[in-house]
Amino acid sequence: MKYDIFLSDFDGTLVRADGTVSEKNRAAIAKYRRAGGVFAVVTGRTLTSILPRLKDLGIEEGLAVAFQGATVADIATGKLLKDGGFSVADSVRAVRLLEEENVHLHIYTVNDFYCNRDDEGLKIYERICGVKATVIGDEPLSELIARKKLRIVKILAMVEKEERDGLNERVERALGAGYYVTRSAEYFVEILPAGQTKGSAVEFLANHYGVPREKIAAIGDNYNDLPMLERAGGKFAVANAEPPLKKIATVVSSNETDGVAEALRIAMEGFTGEKI
Repeated sequence: MKYDIFLSDFDGTLVRADGTVSEKNRAAIAKYRRAGGVFAVVTGRTLTSILPRLKDLGIEEGLAVAFQGATVADIATGKLLKDGGFSVADSVRAVRLLEEENVHLHIYTVNDFYCNRDDEGLKIYERICGVKATVIGDEPLSELIARKKLRIVKILAMVEKEERDGLNERVERALGAGYYVTRSAEYFVEILPAGQTKGSAVEFLANHYGVPREKIAAIGDNYNDLPMLERAGGKFAVANAEPPLKKIATVVSSNETDGVAEALRIAMEGFTGEKI
């Protein structure tokens, strides 16, 4: 086995545009796990969104990494092994900044999420992720956080794709140290506490399993996956990935054409059992 742990992003990497995981990817994951490899999904999604999808893949044990690496949970028990999040003051500051931008806004606790708009964008998001928002229309989300002292794990702004990069730059510049600002899907800008990245998930899993980073492989497609690829020993990018990932990684097929299965075959180089 060339890589003992294989970390995969979910949306845009393992999942096709129609929301399904191909049979070839499913088979490759199963064979890698039977060979003794640890396969883990590292996603920006919530735990409530990703856990049912993992079980659909036949992954009933191990660890799930959600919220860009801020949260790690035991799949079988739901126990949180890592529980990162903002202070109330820090989340209020970031949310107020986005409220000034007048954008579609999500805030997430570990188990719940709230949205400031009941629009088509929210309906699409809920359908794709399989979760339901509490829509807050009678007060700003920043005031809700302060009033209820909510412990926010992640903040997300949904904008038109041509506005994403500009908003990301403005928010990153305005917030400065103490925050991690990144882009995920074409329409998303996400804010987490500094250090809560997919790269931190690589470190966490390396320590948890006692495996050096050189024996961990990772695959992704978007800017939020870049810290994960930078810290992993094996670096893979699907063909539909953003250019910075392709510059540092082995490029495999797109998420539509079984890129994860191709990367897993390489990760199992030297294994003499079943072919993928």
